[in-house]
Amino acid sequence: MQNNFRPNRKEGFVPRKKEQKDKDGFRMNYDIIAKEVRVIDEEGGMLGVMPPRDAVRMAEDRGLDLIEVAPNATPPTCKIMDYGKYKYEQKKKAQVSKKNQVVIDVKEIQLRPRTEEHDLDTKLRHAKRFLEDGDKVKFNLRFKGREMAHSELGHELLAKVMEALKGIGIIEVAPKMEGKQIFCLVAPDPAHLKEVQTKKKQQLAQAEKNKEQESE
Repeated sequence: MQNNFRPNRKEGFVPRKKEQKDKDGFRMNYDIIAKEVRVIDEEGGMLGVMPPRDAVRMAEDRGLDLIEVAPNATPPTCKIMDYGKYKYEQKKKAQVSKKNQVVIDVKEIQLRPRTEEHDLDTKLRHAKRFLEDGDKVKFNLRFKGREMAHSELGHELLAKVMEALKGIGIIEVAPKMEGKQIFCLVAPDPAHLKEVQTKKKQQLAQAEKNKEQESE
């Protein structure tokens, strides 16, 4: 149970002049300043409207805290709960949510108008790997000096790249001239990505199964 300063009950309930909240923004126990609050118990049951001092005493009798969960309601809504346990559960939920969150990176690949075939093949392999990992790929094709006079070579090269990635990626931003470079953005093809992820899961499951069999 959260420790809070409590005024002398014989002198009546006197809220603090300076409003205080915990670091999560909740008023709790004797820091609740409303004249009346609607109270919910720890099981979710409605206990009715009452002065906060009465609600705090009910919470104390149960070894719990009174938390103002909806300060803008009329009257404000408070819930009786174990605040320490509540904060722990919220922290665990946040960790699970973060773990399940899909993070998409944008990988950049640099090209030149006259990139040689073997270099292009290497860059395409990298692009395929990035896309199958769920990342986006941005291709930057830079021109130098007189190469700007033959910008069609750059467009032809990017068209070749798009053709090579067909079925693996989809064009999110078509080739676009910007200063002395052309760029385009390719995102993973959802159907292909799902297929790749399914295969990876199956391979992991099989590897785990083989490992268990070897240990027997």
